[in-house]
Amino acid sequence: MARPNHEGRDRYSLMTLPEDRLLTEVRAMSREQLIDWLSWNDRNGIYRDEDSLAEFGNLMTKEEGEEIMFRQIMSERDGWDGRMDSKQIY
Repeated sequence: MARPNHEGRDRYSLMTLPEDRLLTEVRAMSREQLIDWLSWNDRNGIYRDEDSLAEFGNLMTKEEGEEIMFRQIMSERDGWDGRMDSKQIY
């Protein structure tokens, strides 16, 4: 069963949103929701605070989480130009 994420949306459905809607949804998520989604999507990634502090000595910001999530989803799509709004992130 898919686990709800932002506003009851399951994790998989976020991946199918059009780019503009995805950006809106990602930006509306809390830092904790971003960490939860990123940890689910990339089990080998280091997103949780305790892991990040132990590995890197710092915490992922909300803005970094937004970029990582957006990049993880969009990089799987044909024709994506590597931008999040006008910022080159990939």
